[in-house]
Amino acid sequence: MYGSTGSHPHNRINQYIVKEILEASPQQLLIKIYDFAILNCQRHDLSKTNNAIQELINSLNFEDESAREISTGLLRLYQFCQDQMRKREYDVVYKILTELRDTWKNAFNM
Repeated sequence: MYGSTGSHPHNRINQYIVKEILEASPQQLLIKIYDFAILNCQRHDLSKTNNAIQELINSLNFEDESAREISTGLLRLYQFCQDQMRKREYDVVYKILTELRDTWKNAFNM
């Protein structure tokens, strides 16, 4: 319908997003996941919010002994958030995710 030239506006947006993600640092990607989770929490989208939180869980580092304690604490918080989403406690999840996101942004000097 639009041809194969990629002139459809969604194609340009998708190309921009793909380029932005591919060029992002690990720190920037982490913040983007938080942003996605927070946005979908505000929209009361259980599935997308919990999928984003699952990505945060998948990014935890339990191999490095110095990171294990922090990762364990974050795992508990993320699991709590997933549970609260299922209970439709959106305000609780929003508060936790935004505070974690702001903490990471400060830690990364972003």
